[in-house]
Amino acid sequence: MEMGANTANLMELKNQNVPRGLVNAHPVAIETASGTELWDVDGQRYLDFVGGIGVLNVGHSHPAVVKAVNDQLGKISHPCAQVAIYEPYIKVAQELNALVGKGKEQYKTVLLSSGAEAVENAVKIARGYTNRPAVISFRGGFHGRTLLGSTLTGMSAPYKQNFGPLAAEVYHTVYPNEFRGITSEDALDALNELFLTDVTPDRVAAIIIESVQGDGGFLQAPTEFMQALRDITTEHGIVLICDEIQAGFGRTGTMFGYEHTGVQPDLVTTAKSLAGGLPLSAVVGKADIMDGPLPGGLGGTYGGNALACAAALAVIDLYKNEDLLDLSRRNGEFFKAGLNDIMPKFKEIADVRGAGFMLAMELTKGDDALTPDADITQSLIDACRAEGLLVIKCGTYRNAIRFLPPVNTPQEQLIEALSMLERACKKVLTAQ
Repeated sequence: MEMGANTANLMELKNQNVPRGLVNAHPVAIETASGTELWDVDGQRYLDFVGGIGVLNVGHSHPAVVKAVNDQLGKISHPCAQVAIYEPYIKVAQELNALVGKGKEQYKTVLLSSGAEAVENAVKIARGYTNRPAVISFRGGFHGRTLLGSTLTGMSAPYKQNFGPLAAEVYHTVYPNEFRGITSEDALDALNELFLTDVTPDRVAAIIIESVQGDGGFLQAPTEFMQALRDITTEHGIVLICDEIQAGFGRTGTMFGYEHTGVQPDLVTTAKSLAGGLPLSAVVGKADIMDGPLPGGLGGTYGGNALACAAALAVIDLYKNEDLLDLSRRNGEFFKAGLNDIMPKFKEIADVRGAGFMLAMELTKGDDALTPDADITQSLIDACRAEGLLVIKCGTYRNAIRFLPPVNTPQEQLIEALSMLERACKKVLTAQ
């Protein structure tokens, strides 16, 4: 699929007016979108298996979300929750408290604007509650692009660059990776070594973990590892934060990714698909921990914007009324089976993995050493776009392709996407 004239003109204007630091995964200029489909300014159709990087679990412009936002716009758009509260904010907090706490104990929620903002505030809350300074995160994890977010992120390029000095009292440890031979026991040994060599547990406010690493390569934390981590944090009075920004809201077949493990975290961060495409994030947690910061310690001008809250309530209703969790599981199983059918046909596809409809395939040079191949991964992404399928990469070596379509994508479009992917593979990969 060739770039059209209108797209080319807009891309040139973008290069002239927007800094180079904001890169596009695809040279595509979108005009309209609906569900899993989008059309560029030249009328070319694509299947969107990026979904705003996990923002559109219910699809582009879902009618229920559009209606909720339009209805709210006629009432109030943004009075700012720190000035005067409004019902949509409180309703979203109630719903999230119920989703995370499940009625077993009291939970509270603060609403914010972005995932990085949620992570920053979760750390503030943990420090305010424990009166400790240190935070531990994991290699390969992604927690945002702010100064603290990029410090917590367990990858150097492109997120850290020359942006230092980075935030203090942040330590990184090993995340399990079955494909690379890193077991739960290996990861726990590394954490214990960190306690012995870098920071004692009594100085650690929080450990933050993605139950399924997103940008790190769609690696799911094993149940035994999460349960051991829960035991360790409880023993030492450390706040366990689950970053569910990408793995949340039905992406893995449960509302939150950590639910696969039976672990109950102390704090949960959520964003992305929470509001169906509008900017909204949240920290949800046990009430005594959430009340750690003193009055005035939490907030943000746009946090809990009324339009975004209305969208979030519509999204939550969709999960309640349309059985989207089951659909996510079934669509994920169907698409993963399709990926597994493609994998043996091509030498470079070394792994297919994921949870629910959060799926990825890792590409290597096709050797026994499983040498990562970022170049062939990018070539395959470009070939997919030429077929009309938009996907993006992930992984610390940037050699995995992730699939994040709406969980309610029609099956005929899943079949179409698999056909596009296989045609692209035939163009750039080596047949077995």
